[in-house]
Amino acid sequence: MALDPRWPVALFRGAVPVALGLLLWVAMAGGEQDRQQTLKAQPGADAATLSQRRRHNELIMAALRDAAETDDNVAQRRVPWRK
Repeated sequence: MALDPRWPVALFRGAVPVALGLLLWVAMAGGEQDRQQTLKAQPGADAATLSQRRRHNELIMAALRDAAETDDNVAQRRVPWRK
């Protein structure tokens, strides 16, 4: 039982996209550390700014949670609204 001569070509055609995907993944993963260092060096990455952002996000989430729990149309309320 002889091996079909088309098998090596089929294997090569199947391996090329996998190899290219692997090479691209390695290229992108290699730059990840540089990207992390760049993000850490950006202004606004200090502890005070991050805590201020966290507080702002907490207030937004509290407002969204409050709006989800009520049947009122919160879009029509005046801006500094309290429940």
